Amino acid sequence: MGCKHCCDSHISCLEHVPIFAGLSQDEKLEIAEIASSRSYEKGEMIYRAGDKGGRLFVLYTGSAKLFRLTSDGKEQVLRLVNPGEFIGELSLFSSLPLTDNAQVLEATTMCVLQGEELKKLMAKYPTIAFKVMDELSRRLEKAEDRIEAISFSSVTERVAEALLEISEGKSEFSLPMTKGDLASQLGMSQETLSRKLAAFQEEGLIALKGQRKIIIKSRLGLMESI
Repeated sequence: MGCKHCCDSHISCLEHVPIFAGLSQDEKLEIAEIASSRSYEKGEMIYRAGDKGGRLFVLYTGSAKLFRLTSDGKEQVLRLVNPGEFIGELSLFSSLPLTDNAQVLEATTMCVLQGEELKKLMAKYPTIAFKVMDELSRRLEKAEDRIEAISFSSVTERVAEALLEISEGKSEFSLPMTKGDLASQLGMSQETLSRKLAAFQEEGLIALKGQRKIIIKSRLGLMESI
């Protein structure tokens, strides 16, 4: 058994994860026993495509992105990872190497759970397994929606919808990623995104402040652009 301080720290990490919500303190302690903590500096890779899997990474503090590289070496951002979310889960159910790249966007702390031990606990506590499947289903639905948007929606529609989603109802907010990463996620070049943001500003729908801060001046106007 690890030290009490380490276990307490890991339990604090796991309490932020929806898939472990509802477990008793003793059950969380069992999971904390198979966890370890790791800190990453901004820009550091968590793992690369082709690496051996078998671990579940739970983001405790900071943020990260998942991406793939196209045949010409360009990044295709799949999604952002925020505190309480997990990555690397597909390797728990397959012996194949990891297919995505994971990179931190700022100083980040992860709780790392050993896959084989976690699978034993999932068998012991089926609720965890069901919650993992539920989360994976949600991600699949979001991925399908994004593919549909890229295939059938215009640049204007994609950018307007993204701004409304990221703003979460606030009139002023900061982009959670670089414009390059956001453009990649939306299936367009950074230049195209910048031009569309500038056009929205000229139309009086938004105001741009610095590199990432955006003020929504007409939420209705953005909604009508979708």
